[in-house]
Amino acid sequence: MQLTTGFWAFKTLAAAHELDLFSRLSGTTGTTAPDLAETLAIEERPADMLLTGCTALGLLVKHDSRYRNSPIAEEFLVRGKPYYFGGWVQMLDQRLYPGWARLTDAIRTNRPTTWNPDRQSSLFDGEDPRLLAVFWEAMHSLSTFTARALGRAVDLSGARRLLDVGGGSAAYDIELCRLYPDLTATVYDLPKVADIAAGKVEEAGLADRIGTVAGDFFAGAALPGGHDTILLSMILHDWAEDRCRGILRKCWAALPSGGQVVVAELLVNDERTGPPPAALMSLNMLVETEGRNYTPGEYTRWLRDAGYQDVRTVWFDGPGANGAVIGTKP
Repeated sequence: MQLTTGFWAFKTLAAAHELDLFSRLSGTTGTTAPDLAETLAIEERPADMLLTGCTALGLLVKHDSRYRNSPIAEEFLVRGKPYYFGGWVQMLDQRLYPGWARLTDAIRTNRPTTWNPDRQSSLFDGEDPRLLAVFWEAMHSLSTFTARALGRAVDLSGARRLLDVGGGSAAYDIELCRLYPDLTATVYDLPKVADIAAGKVEEAGLADRIGTVAGDFFAGAALPGGHDTILLSMILHDWAEDRCRGILRKCWAALPSGGQVVVAELLVNDERTGPPPAALMSLNMLVETEGRNYTPGEYTRWLRDAGYQDVRTVWFDGPGANGAVIGTKP
């Protein structure tokens, strides 16, 4: 029953977010079913059911007759809050939920269902810019907490210059630079994304330690040099093996002797039995990309084939990744 009804919980959350329930309740004394019905111009019956459902899921709390945001909803589901996660909810609801409805098609054809590779250059080609904007905000929140877990698990005290390949909104760089005062970083991503990263870095007050370089790691140009550590966080799962190997070779070419590459991902175990977050994210890659979530053994083999030595896996508990596979250039 938990497996078959799992989407009930998600759609309750998604509907409440779409109706802006949590932002409406923030900073108020709460609401009742009649009040919510009047505010949303809906019948009292569904208003009561929505409030009850959200409370049952831990998204609201009820005191006397009034419903208020729970701490987790107040922190992550209220627009404008530092860790607002609603963009991820919206992206899942509007893009991935319909794609997962066609999971069987993806399995039968080995092709994504959220976009058409025959007509679009990438999964974001033609996507609503407004949806992409809230998606990047959500990814920033997700990456912030994952970066903290990575920074505590992987000792980067010896690193001085970090290159974050496909670094997105610079969440990793901001958190790692906060954790390691001697570290500076460069975000390398597509021009539009690099602009987002620059804004986030400025907001964090770290523009003197984190820079951005616009580029495409599949284009012919080499990766920016002068860095002793390269981070690939939640990047390689998007791509097929040959492209992953190509990225790792480019990292090798950009690193000095003694430099290291850190591949942070939701790793599927070598037995290919789980864990569930990695295994299900891998199916999400089937719906969205040409890649999948790989195992530590696969990354280890690719790194060694590229020339890296002392390859090791460090496990940790983060919302976007559960481990890092690290290799050193001799």
